[in-house]
Amino acid sequence: MTNEQSLDAAPLAGIRVVDFSHFIAGPICTMLLADMGAEVIKIENVAAGDDLRRFPPQLEGQSSAFLWTNRNKLGLALDLKQEEGIEIARQLIASADVLVENFSSGVMERFGLGYPALSEINPRLIYCSISAYGREGALAGRAGFDPMIQAETGFMSLNGFPDGPEMRTGPAVMDISTGMMATIATLGALTARERTGRGQRAEVCLFDVATLMLGFHAMNYLVSGKNPTRFGNNSADSAPTGVFNAADGPLYIACANDRTYQRLVSALQRADLADHADFSTNADRARNRQKLAAIIDGELGKQDRASWLPRLREAGVPVAAVRTVAEAFQSEEMALRKLVSHIPHPTAGEIPNIASPLRFGSTPVVPPRAAPTLGQHTRDVLADTLQYDSAKIGALEAAGVIRKA
Repeated sequence: MTNEQSLDAAPLAGIRVVDFSHFIAGPICTMLLADMGAEVIKIENVAAGDDLRRFPPQLEGQSSAFLWTNRNKLGLALDLKQEEGIEIARQLIASADVLVENFSSGVMERFGLGYPALSEINPRLIYCSISAYGREGALAGRAGFDPMIQAETGFMSLNGFPDGPEMRTGPAVMDISTGMMATIATLGALTARERTGRGQRAEVCLFDVATLMLGFHAMNYLVSGKNPTRFGNNSADSAPTGVFNAADGPLYIACANDRTYQRLVSALQRADLADHADFSTNADRARNRQKLAAIIDGELGKQDRASWLPRLREAGVPVAAVRTVAEAFQSEEMALRKLVSHIPHPTAGEIPNIASPLRFGSTPVVPPRAAPTLGQHTRDVLADTLQYDSAKIGALEAAGVIRKA
């Protein structure tokens, strides 16, 4: 399949997105839209661009973090402090379907790019705002980042071991999940526009998403009034569930019901545990969790993971090897899912790429294209989209409105 054919068939082919986002949450949203075939024009500060560009490690001057969140986008570098830069942005927005921004509250309005002003020049525009605490009310001006949101919503209080401190997650789960939620909001607004013919403002904030990410523990608290606590690698609801140790490393086993427990003890060849008074029901097993875990560890420790994994899976026991990131990327599963490839890059030569998680039967995602260098497509966008001639583009470069190619 050629690149052109893929673009024509992609789910969002023909949708134009003007992307004012930076760091993680906004770029995740626009990257997913780009993966689905939308033309995403990423607008960056002409001097230095997205701050994520400077995060380590670097590959031939390209930040791995920036490469991760900005696949399949066109890069346009503008000076929005100059009127000519604002005018270029407004012209692009006039022809766009979607705008995504995650500046601090008030920044877009200071540029004259708030939703009320832009909806007048483009009534069909979907304007997606991403913030920490929302764009209105007493919290609108408060800055917030992923770890603080994890802390404030109680999310950190659920991570870690019962006898240890609260823990933030390693990956920026609130940024990533907020970016995904913004994608959903954008798609919902585009669908509504098909029915109404009108655009609208969509808004997603980290605090709201983090509250959702508390999972059913939040509802458990609202129903019972009992504050949920940390339970480490175990489950608060079922046993045995958690990390157990084979001879050469840890396994994660989840027995969510009596049926799965019976499969486990059968695979362990410990029929005596099936009807043991201390372990006959889930409540009994939870009450005697440590005693049961010691027995299971004792059995698993007799063989290595390569022996236990196929045996437990064949028995119908949910089990996984606990891996490092390096081990995961070297695994059979990663290879079978074809999640890692290498794609061309204009300055680094070639870079690794992690495949989009989106899979469609008849409207596939587009072939991956590397994140743009700063201002890489400025001339192309101005010439092809806005029909600027070379003289006008040269004058804008000379004035510092756009980045010189």
